Amino acid sequence: MKEYKYLIVGGGVAGTTAAGTIRQHDPAGSIAIISDEPHYLYSRVMLSKPNFFLGKIPFDQIWLRDENWYQNKNINFIGGRTVTKLDHQDRLVHLDDNSGIKYEKLLLATGMSPRPLAVPGIEKRGVHYLRTLDQGKGIIESVSTVKRAVAVGGGFISFEMANIMHMSGAQVTIIIREDRFWAPILDATASQIVEQAIELSGVKLSRRAQVDQINGNINVTGITLHDGTIIPCDAVICGIGAYCNIDWVKESGIKIDRGILANQHLETNLPDVWTAGDVSQFSDPILEEEVQLGNWINAQEQGRIAGLNMLGNKTPFTFVSFYTSHGFDTSITFIGNVSPQKASVTITRHGPSDNQHAQIIMVDDQVVGAVLINQTPILQALSKIIASNLNITDKKSQLEDPNFDLNLLIDQ
Repeated sequence: MKEYKYLIVGGGVAGTTAAGTIRQHDPAGSIAIISDEPHYLYSRVMLSKPNFFLGKIPFDQIWLRDENWYQNKNINFIGGRTVTKLDHQDRLVHLDDNSGIKYEKLLLATGMSPRPLAVPGIEKRGVHYLRTLDQGKGIIESVSTVKRAVAVGGGFISFEMANIMHMSGAQVTIIIREDRFWAPILDATASQIVEQAIELSGVKLSRRAQVDQINGNINVTGITLHDGTIIPCDAVICGIGAYCNIDWVKESGIKIDRGILANQHLETNLPDVWTAGDVSQFSDPILEEEVQLGNWINAQEQGRIAGLNMLGNKTPFTFVSFYTSHGFDTSITFIGNVSPQKASVTITRHGPSDNQHAQIIMVDDQVVGAVLINQTPILQALSKIIASNLNITDKKSQLEDPNFDLNLLIDQ
């Protein structure tokens, strides 16, 4: 049975960054990455970008690591294998081919999977999810032939894929269960700006709607809503959220909630076991609560910190992450923690134009997160304010003032 000093479960950006960080400081320790995908590291960010889907950039640009990178760093990549059980008492993980791998130190970076749309007809050809490269390839192959598409969900995936389908020439309808787009994270003003941009493009937005069935024989021909409305389509993109891949560790003794619980050093309750990336539900030293942030930049930085700590360091994770989505000539940016568990207050900051808006989220007189609509110029300043733990008790009027330079708060 093979044994590694450092075993990493998850071949995405968190796991791969951790492996690279470890190798920088430990040239001899054995390292293996187990990935349920057969592919080396690629850009998940690019997966939902128009230039990639519409063929405006070469497909090969999606690759971030190639075989030579793993070989040169002596990192064993075990692709296309799923871990089914964790036996920490024996320092052993079980794989879906009935083999086992032992470890001294373990990183869990298994990410998330798309939440399935649980309705009849979900198996039909033309129903798509977007999380893996193979799923992305399936959408790429259909883009040029799709005439009518439905995007289900009110989040990033639905927003970006509806935009791509629209750019490809398809008639597009977005289905959301709520009465406005991305409630409750976006406030009413932010939702209105996004909805106006969507509908101005000609894309239809069906609010307070629920898919009851996907129609067709082998191929999708339409969907039926709960109220009986039938919307003809030949493609359905599902973007109704995601869940953490943690079922396989539930009997291991590791503490879990929505994800795998960890302290600010990304250590779990099991000795010599760390977690990073989307699956990590870590202790935020600012909010003093467990936080889960599902975005690429966060996963990359957590992978780096986890790698350092697997080497014996005690480096806290204090990074302020952000993610920006573009579509319909509109940008939506999330900074930090936009859904704190503790009671929060939101300050509204309007921009010079009617389509510019910011929600600045505070807990205990500290800024912990923000949502920006077409306001990317203030991203960096707000990130610094969050990282500085600045008490803004007497500075709220400055945060609200669109003419005030937020960088001045940091310098005070």
